[in-house]
Amino acid sequence: MSIKPKIWMSSPHMSGKEQQFINEAFSTNWIAPLGPNVGGFEDDVQQYLAQDIYVTALNSGTAAIHLALIMLEVKSGDEVICQTKTFSASANPILYQGATPVFVDSEPETWNICPTQLEIAIKDRIAKGKKPKAIIAVHLYGMPYKVDEINAISKKYNIPVIEDSAEALGSSYKNRKCGTFGDISILSFNGNKIITTSGGGALVSNSKSLKEKAIFLSTQARDKSIAYLHSQIGYNYRMSNILAGIGRGQMTILDSHVSKRRDNHRFYKNLLKEISTVQFLEEPNHHFSNRWLSCILLDSHKTREELRILFESENIETRPLWKPMHQQPIFIDCPSYTNGISDDLFNRGLCLPSGSNLTKDELSRISEIFKTYFG
Repeated sequence: MSIKPKIWMSSPHMSGKEQQFINEAFSTNWIAPLGPNVGGFEDDVQQYLAQDIYVTALNSGTAAIHLALIMLEVKSGDEVICQTKTFSASANPILYQGATPVFVDSEPETWNICPTQLEIAIKDRIAKGKKPKAIIAVHLYGMPYKVDEINAISKKYNIPVIEDSAEALGSSYKNRKCGTFGDISILSFNGNKIITTSGGGALVSNSKSLKEKAIFLSTQARDKSIAYLHSQIGYNYRMSNILAGIGRGQMTILDSHVSKRRDNHRFYKNLLKEISTVQFLEEPNHHFSNRWLSCILLDSHKTREELRILFESENIETRPLWKPMHQQPIFIDCPSYTNGISDDLFNRGLCLPSGSNLTKDELSRISEIFKTYFG
């Protein structure tokens, strides 16, 4: 029996224009960590997001979070609040610095960090003599978190926000693009993101000096000297000129990718509108999601697993919603302030194929699985 072609949850989708920038890099011999595509890509992202920000292209979103923590002077023994409902890359850099993550649960409207639980956590950590050094808030699956509420708490307690916009390029809140709300913000261009540079990320700030600091740290912290002089630890985190060329081609079709992923979400909602046991993540007022991934909540863990396994048997990739960080073995002893929402989302939630390159035939195959299961 022949195996059906794989339907991926979110695969790279090229514009056809990437090769132009790559060929130019080869023809001019810019096969190096630096080159004109890097600056050009940073300018492209900046012009897309806002005029009053600065973009530093790096080799991953994880690197961007790590540099953000360094620039906010997070050190060994410090604590950093982190949304528990996220991918581990949001939290791992906290450990790189020898600091301790403090995990905060979700609220039901956006599935993102809960303002109420956040303030409870901050007050309790301060009472224990450990005022957090930063807050890492995530726009989960492209849905903006409650920006006004989180920023108000940030200002009230004078704790900076690292905005993890890895999944939310193209999303917006009150008509302002995600990636511009944090004291420092980060983006990801990993292969499964809405646009990709194969591997890559960016640090976004509203300060030219922070950009200069990020470039310095990401290029091995070499001091201004004829000799290779280093007075502090640096990192090999800068994006290459070749990968930045891919990014330049991808930026030309970002809005189109957002539109197609939102079309996928509408397809699923229409397909499942008569199934009362299926729920979707809706957009609250002022929230615009890129719908990086379309996700559903089923009535039980059993239903979720039966459906996931059925998709798997037909060579269609789905997966549970992110397993909360407070459930992860590596973080099991870290402080956490939970309300049960992220646990429930993990138990009942399923991420569906959402790529901007899904074909009609692939959507038809997906549709048949739902019809088979729900009748």
